This record gives sequence, C-alpha cells and structure tokens, in this order.
Amino acid sequence: MSRFLILQLRPETEASDDEFAAFLRKGGLSEEAVYRIRLDREDLPEGLDPRDYAGVIVGGGPGCVSDAPEKKTPVEARIEAACLSLMPAITRADVPFLGCCYGIGILAHHLGAEVGKARYGEPVGHVACEITAEGARDPLLAGLPERFDAFVGHKEAVQHLPRGCVHLLRSAPCPFQMIRHGENVYATQFHPEADAAGFETRIRIYRHKGYFEPSEAEALIAMCRAANVTWPEQILRTFVSRYG
Repeated sequence: MSRFLILQLRPETEASDDEFAAFLRKGGLSEEAVYRIRLDREDLPEGLDPRDYAGVIVGGGPGCVSDAPEKKTPVEARIEAACLSLMPAITRADVPFLGCCYGIGILAHHLGAEVGKARYGEPVGHVACEITAEGARDPLLAGLPERFDAFVGHKEAVQHLPRGCVHLLRSAPCPFQMIRHGENVYATQFHPEADAAGFETRIRIYRHKGYFEPSEAEALIAMCRAANVTWPEQILRTFVSRYG
C-alpha cells in the first residue's frame, strides 16, 4: 500500500503532534503508513509528486489564506506557497486529497474562488452539518446521518462554490462545510479528526490568536466536553480505507 502524505501547518509543536496523532488514530493509520511533513519547519522535498502517494491530507492551522501578504508571517507565507504548489498536480490528476479547515481555503483559492472574512466565519464550537442531495450520493459520506455535529472554528470561509466543485455538506452559519472537486479531491471547513480532548488542547494553545476572547476559554472547553461529536471522524476513516 502506498503511504499517505500528511502536511501539517501548525507551528506549535503540541498542537501539531496532537493533530497528527488524531489523524493516525481516527484514520486507522500507522506511522509507517504515512509520510509526515511539518511545513512550519521544513520545505517540501525537491521533486515531490503527490501522485506517488495513496492520498494527501492537509491539516489546519492559525494562518488565513485571505490575509493580505504583508500581514502574513514568513512562516505562514511559506506554508501557503508550499500547499498551493501541489494543487495543480492534485486537481489535474484527481489525486485523492482531504483538506481540513485550512485545506478548503487552499483548494478554493487555487480554483479561483473567493476566500474571505466577509461572511460565513464560525466561532470555536460545534455546529450541525447537513448532507446535501449531492452529498447523499457521495461515497465518503455513506452511512452518515443526514445531520450531525462537527467541531469548527475559523475566521475565513469560502464565499461561493468554486467552479467545478460539488457541494456536499452545509451548516446554517457556513454553507460550504464540505466540497469535492473531480471525483477524489475533497475539503472540509470543519475538523474531521477533532474530538473534545483535541479541541480542548487547541483552545488552550490558541486562546490568544483572535478566535475568541481569552476569558471565554474555560467555557468553550466545557461546551466541547458536553458536545456529542462522533460522526466526522468516519469521513476521515472512509477516505483512508477508500484510497489506502
């Protein structure tokens, strides 16, 4: 079996390691079955071809695609450029791809759609996602209920459905929770790997990153602990089993 390429964007080691462990655990993957690259620390290897992997998984991060270039840190700019450099090959060859949160912005931006903060941002918490008519026919969503909760937290969002994409999941605050380009290129606005413990870790780490008032952190943690978020991880596991 070919390995999966996992690209991570979080410069905080605790957050990055926790996300990586969640991808392995929820995806049913071993460390030997993946090639992990922390883009905050290393460049893409010269000549890396996404077609050489079973699939590509992109994690989340504190950066925003829609931020003005002068507002991006050098690390954020380098991460964005690295991700975007792979998208032409991924979309052209229809390489299995699962972009989580930041990944939907990268895919949409590559396809020429607007990604911005004007509409559809969601505060940290959980939100009810609904499967669209197209989503009900998609193999990655097979077996999921028509409506389920997922963990979110994002300042920017896709402002309209990118050309050539199918709309799979929506929520009331954010219409584009999951999209597909071609047959195998997927992206979600929510975090399919996240559970309450993982989101608690992120809340503590990002409490001063502008997602919420720092004084709200403990209340948000309590809210996540009380949430019933179990279905999104099935999307990740199905992606791995379908393409692995």
